[in-house]
Amino acid sequence: MRGAMACLLALGLLGMVHGARADADAQAPSQVRIVEDDGGYRLLVDGEPYLVRGAGSASGDLEQLAARGGNSVRTWSTGTDVAGVRAMLDRAHRNGLTVAMGLAVGKERHGFDYDDAEAVAEQLKELREQVRLYRDHPAVLMWLVGNELNLEHRNPKVWDAVEQITRMIHAEDPNHPVMTPLAGFDRALIDTLKARAPSLDLIGIQLYGDLEALPRKLREADWTGPYIVTEWGPTGHWESPLTAWGAPVEDDASRKAALFQQRYRDVIAADTRQGLGSYVFLWGHKQERTPTWYGLFLRTGESTPAVDAMQQLWTGQWPDNRAPSIASATIDGRGATDSVVLAAGSGHEATADARDPEGDPLQWRWYALEESTATSIGGDPEAVPAEVELHASVDGDGRLRFTAPAQPGHYRLFVEVRDGRGHAAYANVPFRVDAPAR
Repeated sequence: MRGAMACLLALGLLGMVHGARADADAQAPSQVRIVEDDGGYRLLVDGEPYLVRGAGSASGDLEQLAARGGNSVRTWSTGTDVAGVRAMLDRAHRNGLTVAMGLAVGKERHGFDYDDAEAVAEQLKELREQVRLYRDHPAVLMWLVGNELNLEHRNPKVWDAVEQITRMIHAEDPNHPVMTPLAGFDRALIDTLKARAPSLDLIGIQLYGDLEALPRKLREADWTGPYIVTEWGPTGHWESPLTAWGAPVEDDASRKAALFQQRYRDVIAADTRQGLGSYVFLWGHKQERTPTWYGLFLRTGESTPAVDAMQQLWTGQWPDNRAPSIASATIDGRGATDSVVLAAGSGHEATADARDPEGDPLQWRWYALEESTATSIGGDPEAVPAEVELHASVDGDGRLRFTAPAQPGHYRLFVEVRDGRGHAAYANVPFRVDAPAR
């Protein structure tokens, strides 16, 4: 425990040193290079080796990211709030963090037409202005051209535009590398990139449940250059088991944390030749099929077991006070893969075994939402489904006794367990309500 505290104090002092440098030398850009030696690649920041220990976040708790051992954050867009972006860069720099700057690039699935030369030229002009705004900030690590532009794309001219944008960035900002993050990849995509966007310095790779296949994918695609895993995390909703009515089954918070450790150690940390680090997704919270699927924090700000797992992976030390552990939620002893069906208005009991490593008293919150009907992909915005009244009570051991909704339909029961010290765990189970038999 004492070692973990010393590590956090050291990281805090590092943030103070970087903060002082930011105040004194706010306009000095970092010098970032990718070098090849001994058959492998290394990232150098101001001449020093730099392995990205990062998280994806636009507005997450950067102070906690630094305290937990992270050293970088990635974004997806600069947007139009110049003051807000500069404040984010300043905040990152004060905490010893670098920023991989995301540039929003038009996607075909959102209606952008890469056969429209005027629109392509206007986009290039706007991106040039964005690069000029932030290129000299010392927190900038690199530029990310678009995000998952290969997802449902058909027009190969998108990669011509990526090449044009990459050359523009190299001309405007010779101090920082340029990449494009990909939603998975195969040999055909890599061959297209090599032919149409050869000026890219590296690629970003985004895999979730299939991250373990990354070494094989690299060999099959013949990508021998450098890369960063720009998104990874829990098993995705599109690759998870389904109930009989098609609801995806989400892992509980403790299961996710274990998968984070396994995937990071076996894949990300194992590649010391081409891999330059990673950005775990998401250092914050968001609704994507559920409110808990991808965020490492609850909406109310508590950190989950996955945050503790990342600290251990980044620093070798667990925090002094850890999040609770939790098992899968059940209704009447049946779990999500049992495709739980309830009769409208009937009584039931739900449980999810939870423990706190330090013995902190736990507070339980159960609630139900209508099942999401979203069909969006690629992290596009979703609305949180409506909450449903359960007519419920919770006993001292966290067991829920509830009445099934009166309206037939598809629902999901959630439980959040808090330790009162800023940490939490969660689980959920989808269920269907049928009209009572006559």
